[in-house]
Amino acid sequence: MTTTDERTSTWAMRDLMLMVVLGVVFGFLYWALVQAWSGLALLMGPAGDLAQHVLLGGWLIVAPIVVAIVRRPFAGVLAEVLASVVEVVFLGSPVGPMLILAAAIQGAGSELPFALRRYRSYGWATFALSGLCGAGLVFVFSAFRFDWFGQDLVELRLVLQLVSGVLLGGLLAKVVVDRLARTGVLDNYAIGRS
Repeated sequence: MTTTDERTSTWAMRDLMLMVVLGVVFGFLYWALVQAWSGLALLMGPAGDLAQHVLLGGWLIVAPIVVAIVRRPFAGVLAEVLASVVEVVFLGSPVGPMLILAAAIQGAGSELPFALRRYRSYGWATFALSGLCGAGLVFVFSAFRFDWFGQDLVELRLVLQLVSGVLLGGLLAKVVVDRLARTGVLDNYAIGRS
């Protein structure tokens, strides 16, 4: 029988490959989300600057998906960073290299609830907390970076971003993971053996 410590301390090649594939795929999806962000910002007119907060949760989704499937420490952080590298290096994200740091922060925040529960809890609450923590942590980073703390809309920015994190980065990730698991394609991963 494999102990929890043995199970989480080694990476199987299939786990690494899945993390890389999902990181690359979500790098492309995240780039597409940047295009949606630009379009939404135009549609929102003077309030267009808030569009990033409405969609922010979409940039958090790969971390909880990968963590739930492979159940390895740092899987979410690595997947987010890989997605950002694809976005910056191969797709020319307008955010630039700073996106890689933001992705590491997003991944760490998104993975934190799973880590605090020792990678044993994969219910709705854990996924919701994943989105909340990922969105909250990157909000603090961005608020200092863009000096939002002195603005009138800081509370609105925070609320929009946290709600988006919970809905898109947390609960939508849970839906995706559950639907994938039901197909049987994940049976050879930790999620399929649990």
